[in-house]
Amino acid sequence: MSDLPFATIGTSRMRRRLADPLRVLLRVAQLMLARSRERQALASFDARMLRDIGVTPYEAGVEARKPFWRA
Repeated sequence: MSDLPFATIGTSRMRRRLADPLRVLLRVAQLMLARSRERQALASFDARMLRDIGVTPYEAGVEARKPFWRA
């Protein structure tokens, strides 16, 4: 019975070590998806909307054409 707590602690540490990279991967995927959606929205803005946010049509076009993996 004394081995049970040690086995449980070791198993939880192993799970945590496996879960951390998965959390990071999920967060990166969420970030890339958000970038893609924001750039699609930016591409759909008209001149008035771009003026409201202080972006020129040229700047919006450059940003909208960036691939989702580039910041």
